[in-house]
Amino acid sequence: MDEILKLTLLYDFYGELLTEKQKQVFEMHYQNDLSLSEIGEELSISRQAVRDQLKRTEKILIQYEEKLRLVERFQEQQRAVRKMKSILDEIGTGEISLKTTQAITIMKQIADAILS
Repeated sequence: MDEILKLTLLYDFYGELLTEKQKQVFEMHYQNDLSLSEIGEELSISRQAVRDQLKRTEKILIQYEEKLRLVERFQEQQRAVRKMKSILDEIGTGEISLKTTQAITIMKQIADAILS
């Protein structure tokens, strides 16, 4: 997985556990695409202080995932639901009862809702 994508996914899951300052610096860099210098200017701190804060925040997010594994479990569940949906698509609606066809349709809808 791309490192930036991984970090933003970790932030989606664990961002609320960070301090306001950590969230601010992370969002400015990864979501608003500001450089370390630009962030430093805006917050009236040095570029190095921004870098240090960002690296600490990234480390904290990674440590949360190592302990809690929420992102890993989420991704496993997404893969399982995609596989389930694929199996349901393969079953189709050939020679099966109307009740079974309706159940398959409902299960596909549930899978789509989970994946969106």
